[in-house]
Amino acid sequence: METFDWQGRRIAWDRAGSGPPVVFCHGTPWSSWLWRPFAEALSGDFTVYLWDMPGYGRSSKDAGHEVGFDVQAEAFRALLAHWELDRPHVVAHDYGGVVSLRTNLVHGVPYASLLLVDAVAIPPSGSPFFQLVKEHPDVLARVPPYIHEALVRAYVANASHRELREADVDELAAPWLGEEGQPALYRQIAAYDESYLAEIEGLLDRVDLPVHVLWGTEDTWIPIGIGERLAAGIPGAKFTPIRDAGHLVQLDAPVALATELRSWLTSVSPGLPGRVER
Repeated sequence: METFDWQGRRIAWDRAGSGPPVVFCHGTPWSSWLWRPFAEALSGDFTVYLWDMPGYGRSSKDAGHEVGFDVQAEAFRALLAHWELDRPHVVAHDYGGVVSLRTNLVHGVPYASLLLVDAVAIPPSGSPFFQLVKEHPDVLARVPPYIHEALVRAYVANASHRELREADVDELAAPWLGEEGQPALYRQIAAYDESYLAEIEGLLDRVDLPVHVLWGTEDTWIPIGIGERLAAGIPGAKFTPIRDAGHLVQLDAPVALATELRSWLTSVSPGLPGRVER
C-alpha cells in the first residue's frame, strides 16, 4: 500500500483497475482488508481505491492524534483531493457511513453516488461491548495482552451472523494487538461522539445524489430498523435487505453483496455495459 502524509498522520491506501473511480470506506474496528476482495472483483471496470483511516489498519496510530468523526471526514476530504478525484462513487460500511456523509454534507465534496452498508450514520449505534469500552477505556487499555486478544477476537467475531473462519478473525484482530494496537482500539472507541450522528440525521434531506442502503437482516450491532430509518430520511434512496447476514455482510453474504455492488455501480455509471438509465 502507498501512504499519504496528512497533518502528521500516515494514511495507507491502494489503487487498482481502470474506469470510473470507486472509493471504499471501512468502519470500526475494521480496515480496508474487508473491502479488498470486492474492490479487486470490480477493478476490471472501475478504478478502485482503498484506504485505512488514521488510527486503523496499516495507517499510523499515534496516541497524540485525534480519531473522531470530524477528523476522519477531514482526512477523507484531503485524500480525495490528493487523488484528484471528481465525483467518485463511494461505498461505505459501518463508521465509513458517517465519515462519507459528513464529507459530502458538511465539507461539500460531491460524489457520483453513495452506497451505504450497515452504516453508522444516525443514532443510536454501538454494540454492548462498544458501550462498555466507552465507559471504561482506560481500564480496558491496561488489561494483560492475552486477555485483550481474547476480548478483541470475541468482539470482531460477534459482528458476524455466521461463524467466521479463524483466518478471518486473525486478520480482523491483528491491527489491534501489541503495544501500538491495544491502546489504539480503546482510544478510537473513547473518541466516538454520537452528536455527529444526530447532526447528520438533521442534514439527510439535503443529500442530492443517488443513494443505496444495504443492510444485513441479522445485524445485532445496528438493527435493520435503523437502516430503514436512514434510507427513509434520504430523498430517493433505495433500501435492500441482505438475508442471513449480520453486521459483517462482507463475510456473511459475500456473493449477495458483490452482486448488489456491481448492479448498483453499473446502474449509476454512464457508458458501462449493462447500465440501466435512471
